[in-house]
Amino acid sequence: MRPDTPAAHITEAERLLRTATQYPGDREPLLLQAAAHLELAGDRPRASTLYDSLLAGTPAQPHLIRALKAANLWEYGHEAEARAIIDGLRREKPSDAAPWQIAAETLEAHDELEAAQATLTEAAGLLAAEPAAEDLPHAIRSLLTTRHRVRRMLALPHDDWDDLADRLHTAEVPLDELHDPKRLWSLGSSDPAELQAEITRLRSELGTYRTALSRPFPVAVLHWPEAELDELLAAYPELEAEYPTYRAHLTDIEASLRELAQAGTPNLGIVPATVPSYEAFAASEAASPANADLLPQYATTLAARGRATPWPPARTAACWCGSGETYGKCHGAE
Repeated sequence: MRPDTPAAHITEAERLLRTATQYPGDREPLLLQAAAHLELAGDRPRASTLYDSLLAGTPAQPHLIRALKAANLWEYGHEAEARAIIDGLRREKPSDAAPWQIAAETLEAHDELEAAQATLTEAAGLLAAEPAAEDLPHAIRSLLTTRHRVRRMLALPHDDWDDLADRLHTAEVPLDELHDPKRLWSLGSSDPAELQAEITRLRSELGTYRTALSRPFPVAVLHWPEAELDELLAAYPELEAEYPTYRAHLTDIEASLRELAQAGTPNLGIVPATVPSYEAFAASEAASPANADLLPQYATTLAARGRATPWPPARTAACWCGSGETYGKCHGAE
């Protein structure tokens, strides 16, 4: 169960910090997760300290860390410093969508809509330079959706990227309706029909992909490569009920993820599993690897360590199963 109280978030942050000392190779994603829990617990100064400790070294994702730091600083009164960081990020033009998204949503959250729109437009020009290209990663799709929302709030006319965001949106409620500023007023309505319509819109919004980055844990599913699965079942035949065959294992992964996506679960991922890693995890939990209840905990731990690959991949990208086929011709085929 995910933490949902300040005390639980602090406890989870402390656990992640201990884990970071045990797995120094995974220090960066673990500290980012810990900082996120500290923010949710209200301990924003301590979260900033973690961001600073990462930036003091040579982090793999410096732009992401700085964007998260800016968002956190603005929330507890350090607006000038946050603005300076965001301005610096815009000058440096990161090649990843995540820092742009966080910077823009920070500006949006503080009613800086024009600056948010300008930031998202710069990002779109850099990362989605061809508005006709629809086979885009989810992070860029989310950025275009955010841009659509901000421009809708500014009453700006649609441009090519807004049209692309509309085409990429597959939920029941169209983006123009979902992002209609007038819908906010319906939350105060006494008309049951208006309230029910808003509930429907909000459910649709919750179901759209929002790049939460390090803040929530991704919902991750284990993928055992065929050789690893054979080794696992040879050592722990009790797990055959979970994995009757390799083909069934692959089918279950895709089916489970599609079901979660249809239910509106965001931030889905797949984590590669290995027997030595699983056995080490079981030992750290003082549990037997033959215990099937340990498998989802193992998946969550790998995801928290930054090992999850986002699902689904682009249809023209390699399939997650390792077949060598594109996703659209393999497990992504309808």
